[in-house]
Amino acid sequence: MNVIGDFAIKQQKYMPVFPKATGTPTQYLPGYPYEDEHPMPATELHGVQANIFFDQIYRYFQVDENIHVGLDNFIYYREGDITKVVAPDVYVVLGAAKLPLRRSFYTWAEGAVPTVAFEFLSDATARQDQHEKVTVYLQDMGVQEYFIHQPDTERPEEFRGWRRRGPGDIIEIEPDASGALFSEALNLRLQWEYRPGEEIRLLRPYLPDGTPIATSIEMQHLKETAERQKETAERQVEIEVARRQHAERVAAEAERQRQADAAELERLRAELAKR
Repeated sequence: MNVIGDFAIKQQKYMPVFPKATGTPTQYLPGYPYEDEHPMPATELHGVQANIFFDQIYRYFQVDENIHVGLDNFIYYREGDITKVVAPDVYVVLGAAKLPLRRSFYTWAEGAVPTVAFEFLSDATARQDQHEKVTVYLQDMGVQEYFIHQPDTERPEEFRGWRRRGPGDIIEIEPDASGALFSEALNLRLQWEYRPGEEIRLLRPYLPDGTPIATSIEMQHLKETAERQKETAERQVEIEVARRQHAERVAAEAERQRQADAAELERLRAELAKR
């Protein structure tokens, strides 16, 4: 079974359809800071979650040059006002060029706003993420969907999402029977899993049919497994070829011996006939 090849087929099938952004990819605009003067450190749990999730989403959408995936950088959403800025942990902009990498994302220059934003809750930002940012992302900015998740197992479980249906119309996304939320914008199923030993609730993306999007480590394992399976199959082919060649040699030798025996028998018959 070609797991990697099968996934690529499904990936093409489930990739969202979207219009291309109308602006220009912009790495940096003077006058808009791209770093905090006093950055607040994140916990390891928060960092692991954000980086693994970004890795999965980034690699999944890497096949399309018009999908930009960002990680914890500033998004300015009103030209001329540096206070209108957010920095989601992970965000996806369908239609915006994947490259170049941006220091910040400027919605008016790009001609696009993030399609979906993700925040992973920390003690310092949880209240904003749970309340104010719902309005900021979905109403002020025009983001289509917004999700929050609590990765810390010492904090109460919280995984929620909201969707914008129209101007001023925001609905909370209902989980399915297993607790998963579905992103209509990205055409992906989102669900967390508990990682024993790591003590983390790890949010993961899945294809609509439930196929998981592998992490880089898992993908490496899949490639190694596929390589081992390929080598095993090649060895089996070599063994079969050698077995067949041996069988053919044995059969050829048997045929030569049969012919030699037949010739000897004919010779003996000829001698007897002479007597």
